[in-house]
Amino acid sequence: MGKRQFQEPEGTWRPCVSLLLITLVSCTVVFLILTPVFRSSQASDHPANSTSAKTQINIKHVPEPKCCSGIEHQEFWGKAVNWGYDFKVKTSEKCCNACKSMCTDDGPCLCNAWVFCGDKKLCGDRFGQCWLKKQDDPLSPDVHASSNIVEWTSGLIYGKGVGIVALDTEYGAIHIKLVPDCAPRSVAYILDLLQLHHCAGCRFYRAEKRGNSWDRNGDRIFQSPPGPPYALLQGTLEARGADFVEVPKEACPSIKKGSVAWIDGGPDFFISLANHDEWDRKYTVFASVIPQDMSIVEKIVELPTTSAIWSGIKVAVLEKGISLKLRRAVKIKTQRSSSKET
Repeated sequence: MGKRQFQEPEGTWRPCVSLLLITLVSCTVVFLILTPVFRSSQASDHPANSTSAKTQINIKHVPEPKCCSGIEHQEFWGKAVNWGYDFKVKTSEKCCNACKSMCTDDGPCLCNAWVFCGDKKLCGDRFGQCWLKKQDDPLSPDVHASSNIVEWTSGLIYGKGVGIVALDTEYGAIHIKLVPDCAPRSVAYILDLLQLHHCAGCRFYRAEKRGNSWDRNGDRIFQSPPGPPYALLQGTLEARGADFVEVPKEACPSIKKGSVAWIDGGPDFFISLANHDEWDRKYTVFASVIPQDMSIVEKIVELPTTSAIWSGIKVAVLEKGISLKLRRAVKIKTQRSSSKET
């Protein structure tokens, strides 16, 4: 069957012409009104104006994940500040938050460890018990038991000035604040490394500046590409003699300037020099750099690099890798010893 030709209904063309004229006039008026607005917007888009995308683009803000978690099948020992016999909650997260609520903004936490019984079968009458405890040394927690038959879930809380580890390099120490409530397994691995008292094999090997894509605050320059360069310092925390087990994905907040995160499940990691909202929360963040130490990170990314292609991506590799060591940042006194580094 041949294609049927469209036939315009008789007597309909005159109204259509009138409508067309009205539409053209309306569009012209709108164009004259809005043209100055668009022109001023385009003028401010230029990277030379150092205008960040944050102030120019209406980014859809998604609430950051609120994390408060621990490690299953593990029981911490320690002095109880709130007995679980008299305190029961429904989830480990509520137990964690109960401990966190005992921290103040300007002082130490009265509770820095929590233990929750969440396995109905194994816990029996103890199901729901939430023990809030105080560890003598929160960077070396007293683990009473850890196996698949342990019914407890345990976690740590680091208050102000606690949980800080130094990454020593020849260019200075980069102090990072660990976040065990968001990444408990990641932090557990870092604490294991501290017990080795060395980090042979740990190093930085990739260094990329912010280039023209981000300003000094880490905010994206309007309409700039997200790299290369990618504004990061990358390395590995796989120490010789340490049995590394891939860390499962934990809390993945937006990557901000100073975030310290695993690549996949580690042991490779990176420190971000910018706010990477475009990375879509793909990486487990286990620490953040103390702001004043970002200057050392900036110094390292200025070192000579060579270009390389990794999986089709252009990267900048340090001409000379930089060894790093992990150590506790501050000395404290504990009941188990007269002096320890923490």
